[in-house]
Amino acid sequence: MRIECFLSQGCASREALEANIKEALSLEGLQAQLNFQVIGEDEARRLGIPGSPTVFLEGRDLEGLRVLEGTVS
Repeated sequence: MRIECFLSQGCASREALEANIKEALSLEGLQAQLNFQVIGEDEARRLGIPGSPTVFLEGRDLEGLRVLEGTVS
């Protein structure tokens, strides 16, 4: 499983987000490739990322059900 987290510069949510994801994976007995990317406003607009943090699971936005271009076949 691949989890991608996109955050803006200075986003205060990273530590809590990472801890929550790791706890959820552990509780469910799952493993995942976890990746955090800090991006600027231009990159966020280009990718269609509305806010920080935004989390994609296997290329799908967990909140808005959007697909990150080029990641889902």
